[in-house]
Amino acid sequence: MPRYALKIEYDGTPFAGWQRQADRHSVQEAVEMALKKLEADAPGIGAAGRTDAGVHATGQVAHCDLKKDWDPFRLSEALNFHLKPDPVAILAAAQVPEDFHARFSANERRYLFRVVNRRAPLVLERHRAWQVLNPLDADRMRAAAAELVGHHDFTTFRSSICQAASPVKTLDEISIEEVPIPHGVEFRFRLRARSFLHNQVRSIVGTLERAGAGSWAPEDVRAALEARDRAACGPVAPPHGLYLTAVGYPSDPFA
Repeated sequence: MPRYALKIEYDGTPFAGWQRQADRHSVQEAVEMALKKLEADAPGIGAAGRTDAGVHATGQVAHCDLKKDWDPFRLSEALNFHLKPDPVAILAAAQVPEDFHARFSANERRYLFRVVNRRAPLVLERHRAWQVLNPLDADRMRAAAAELVGHHDFTTFRSSICQAASPVKTLDEISIEEVPIPHGVEFRFRLRARSFLHNQVRSIVGTLERAGAGSWAPEDVRAALEARDRAACGPVAPPHGLYLTAVGYPSDPFA
């Protein structure tokens, strides 16, 4: 059976997350239902990351096995037709080797977290960013973020229900871009690592927001990391500001 990689964009607002669930609609279910319109016995799919409810993606990657030898462009067009009206789009499809696995073949994941700092309520971006009313200091957040880059035990910054075998991860990058917007500013947090723990990005951004607000010093973030205790973490940022933007592989299947 030919194997295909799919690059997927979705608005996570109406979904219970990526992973199929018995009683709630998920992104995985939406894509699998579209695949079954093409081949009724199409098996389930695997994805690079199991995003939570409300989390968005502009570069999720999944793989699927199909009986027919599909032209990748026609496959993406057919899936997009059957995905309507769900807010999910197949950006690209590519035939890949049979040992390609969207999750286990990946060697990098990139996330974006958007924080909008303004007083007026969000309207157009209501489910697309986390609104923070009080002013934030970008330099304080960058100094605090520097304490987290590198190879660490991230127990403090992972969910209590995280199923990863080890809390030790290497965080390759945290950058914070400050972008002026009408009547406010948007902070764009970009994080890059081979893999992340459950809720790690949201836990980190929520803690860095406290540093930006002046409630935490950069040394407090270092102390929280070294505590290796979930109770030492700052607040967890809400899911709707988070985007899975890219998944890296030794050889880009969509090149």
